[in-house]
Amino acid sequence: MKNIRNFCIIAHIDHGKSTLADRLLEFTGTVTDRESQAQLLDSMDLERERGITIKSHAIQMNYTYKGEEYVLNLIDTPGHVDFSYEVSRSIAACEGALLIVDAAQSIQAQTISNLYLALENDLEIIPVLNKVDLPSANVEVVTDDIVELLGCDIEDVIPASAKTGIGIEEILSAIIERIPPPKGKLDAPLRALIFDSVYNPFRGVETYFRVINGSIKKGQHIKFVATGKDYFADEVGTLRLKQEPKKEIKAGDVGYLITGIKEAREIKVGDTITDAKNPTTEAVAGFEDVKPMVFAGIYPVDTEDYEDLRSSMEKLQLNDASLVFIPESSAALGFGFRCGFLGMLHLEIIQERLEREFDMTVITTVPNVSYHAFTHKNPETKILVNNPSDLPDPSSLNRVEEPYIKASIITKSDFVGQVMSLCIDKRGLITNQNYLTPERVELTFDMPLAEIVFDFYDRLKTVSKGYASFDYSPLGMRASKLVKVDVLLNGSIVDALSALLHADNAYDIGKKMCEKLRQLIPRQQFDIPIQAAIGAKIISRETVKALRKDVTAKCYGGDISRKRKLLEKQKKGKKRMRLVGNVEIPQEAFMAVLKLND
Repeated sequence: MKNIRNFCIIAHIDHGKSTLADRLLEFTGTVTDRESQAQLLDSMDLERERGITIKSHAIQMNYTYKGEEYVLNLIDTPGHVDFSYEVSRSIAACEGALLIVDAAQSIQAQTISNLYLALENDLEIIPVLNKVDLPSANVEVVTDDIVELLGCDIEDVIPASAKTGIGIEEILSAIIERIPPPKGKLDAPLRALIFDSVYNPFRGVETYFRVINGSIKKGQHIKFVATGKDYFADEVGTLRLKQEPKKEIKAGDVGYLITGIKEAREIKVGDTITDAKNPTTEAVAGFEDVKPMVFAGIYPVDTEDYEDLRSSMEKLQLNDASLVFIPESSAALGFGFRCGFLGMLHLEIIQERLEREFDMTVITTVPNVSYHAFTHKNPETKILVNNPSDLPDPSSLNRVEEPYIKASIITKSDFVGQVMSLCIDKRGLITNQNYLTPERVELTFDMPLAEIVFDFYDRLKTVSKGYASFDYSPLGMRASKLVKVDVLLNGSIVDALSALLHADNAYDIGKKMCEKLRQLIPRQQFDIPIQAAIGAKIISRETVKALRKDVTAKCYGGDISRKRKLLEKQKKGKKRMRLVGNVEIPQEAFMAVLKLND
């Protein structure tokens, strides 16, 4: 066990984690020149297209250092704030972390956030200054920033360039010398932590685990503690570029397990694997429970695909344990699911993955957050409101509480004014302003989560010319003056477009929604009124004008009463059509509500 090292790579988005992982794999000879490609561990097409890591990937490397053979288990992590749950899972399976900082961009909000996650788990941190070969690299200043943040010596910071391969050897020797070997008892009962799982259509669910005590052998009778179910280990092995089956995996090592499980819901990430005959007495303390931040409805375009959508979601949940969903139905869209996501990028990725990996075309409703409502009758009993239609009648409402977050924004000092005005527009209260250097400022705000759900991140990048970085943590619930805005089409409420909004913004947003829908809803043979309403009070109205069919075209000459008669007949037909006419809402209309400021 003393020759095993388990480590992960943490950094802000785009600071070069995946590139560094590629160099480490090449340097240790884990991949041949023929197999190597950029972003080797990013296996999804989506990750390659966007240049971001969505899933954490584990891989094992062998490295000879001072005549001794070492086994290095690397777990690559995502950098975007929406995937911090993936990072917490990787950290739970490691003893050390490489903290990568871009020499041109310095320390960003997500760097600090991921660093705190690692420190809470008592990980050994190795600071790496990446991209030192860039002309814009500011090596001395950024090194000082890292030293100040970590309280380490200047010699501890390793200058490197993942692109050109500078400093890779120093990083590998630091991993071996500074990161402690895993602690664990080989003779104790089996105790292993599940940190990921993948669905394989041919072999069932593949489970990735880290052994803490004991060992797991091929054919062993094992048990999952949380679900209480037992299985036989059909195959165990280590995670190289391709899976390598082994007879046994011992304490401290990382590997995969195939038991032939076909049901996705039988495996919970964070669960403990133990021996069925000689079980461990204590489960592994898993990583933090996932807290969904954004809720949206996902519905199949064709209601007959509901069951297919359910099985697709279950398979996705295996691979992404931060996705939470429960069934719900809507008058406008039929049966679907209410899903919880970690943020808007997460929502976008899930929708894209459903389409690519499972051929499921879905409709997504307006995202919202979770509120607490209290009535006059029971002012102490909270009612959970995940969907605007769950809100009790306004006349019986005592108060509504909404979730607040502590937002930390790091930006250049030139953009402080613009960032502040954006946050104040979004009902933010500034709580702290801290100059990290004369050029860079950290601003801390208390903000309602609902305000950052839609377009906050995009607008923040726009006002700061891409220089601001953003991170947030939940603060709890606070009472707010919220109203439910309904959208009526042709006199009937479309529940999928309802939203809970702050009373001060309700009129503006209602007006913008109506204008946007007027542009997107195709014209019919009759007028379609689009209205936004708070309760019974209409606050805005737009009309999609009718297409006029020229019924008098066949009338040429003759008495005017012949034309009048035809027009009267058409008028009656239009009236009847309006009563029975159905207005189909295109998918763009649901998504357009999110881009009201464009």
